[in-house]
Amino acid sequence: MSHVNPDPEPERTTGLEPGGGVPPGETPPAESSMPEAGPREPQARSRGWAKVPMTLILVLVALIAAFFLVYALVLIL
Repeated sequence: MSHVNPDPEPERTTGLEPGGGVPPGETPPAESSMPEAGPREPQARSRGWAKVPMTLILVLVALIAAFFLVYALVLIL
């Protein structure tokens, strides 16, 4: 990847005083864009829960509920 200097060249930029200053009332030159700068493209995210983790969670919840149901029945009887 080649590196590009993002700063404007003072010799070729209009509106600059010697030394690179900007006179009063003059808009400073904009920076040139850098291909390496800026946020990266976000990766596509999956929507919702995957089937396997959701199934495992539901099975775990069912086992815990069954345990407490059996425990309550043992206490009653």
